[in-house]
Amino acid sequence: MRSLKLHLQLACLTLGSVVNVSGQSATTADAKTISHLKKFRVDYSISMVNNQPEKLQVFYADDIRLMAPFQKTILGKVNALVYHSIIAKRFTIHDFTRNEIEVLDLGSQVMESGTLTLRLTSKETGKEHVLAGKYLDLWQELKNGELMLITQAWNYDQYYGEIHEELRVDEVPSVHLAFQPNVQVNSNISFELAALNRLLDATVTQHDGRTWALYYCDDAMLMASNHPICRGKKSIDEYIKLHAKELPVFEELDIRNDRIDHLGAFVIEYASHIASWRNGDSSGIGLGKNIRVWRREADHSLKLFRAIGMYD
Repeated sequence: MRSLKLHLQLACLTLGSVVNVSGQSATTADAKTISHLKKFRVDYSISMVNNQPEKLQVFYADDIRLMAPFQKTILGKVNALVYHSIIAKRFTIHDFTRNEIEVLDLGSQVMESGTLTLRLTSKETGKEHVLAGKYLDLWQELKNGELMLITQAWNYDQYYGEIHEELRVDEVPSVHLAFQPNVQVNSNISFELAALNRLLDATVTQHDGRTWALYYCDDAMLMASNHPICRGKKSIDEYIKLHAKELPVFEELDIRNDRIDHLGAFVIEYASHIASWRNGDSSGIGLGKNIRVWRREADHSLKLFRAIGMYD
């Protein structure tokens, strides 16, 4: 799975450099990896439609994270399978389709992103819904070369109303990641991300779309909640410009992280936020979670390469 490009990157790191050697994106995963992930997509769809969550056991790491929209994060294989079982009891799932956009080799991890379509009927209300969204999966390569799924994150392209309440599962153990301890600032990468997040606190609070857009590299992909995928800097800039204007007043915003996987040229940050907001006569506390995949650029800057976000 490790490519020549990755070996060159690691060689540069040993010389004290962190440049993105090729100046390009991550490499496509090899044929064996792509085949394995294709089998997972097929089995995942079958398990959803036929209420067979046990089919997923062979793919899931023991400490897998499920980062679903409008749902606290679910940790661990056992809890993840319980979550899927409860969803299957609440709904008749007619169709579940995942179409991959890319399967990228990040070194010791593989990232897959794509779109999803879910057609289901609520057993309580009898209403049928068709949901469109996107997903980002992260797979860990073990010492024996086997791949295990360590993270699943997904959200939807728009707000679908009451169905989001039905999709939230409170019966399974889950956590607000925003309430978990921050990663300690005890290394260069944790220091750098802490600084970037403090600037982002101020940038979002001030509705400063111009500075916000500077976080993304030219070939970035942003998978924001309640919006279709933005691909490329121009699309992301346009989205952020409009989104920044729509934001409420933030009385306090704390962007955090509870895990950082430093893979060399790529850094995976598990981020979250706590927002105290007001909008007209309304106010409240908002919680959310993100996966941010950063890439070290040729000029040594750290830029967002892929990002997906979900509200709790």
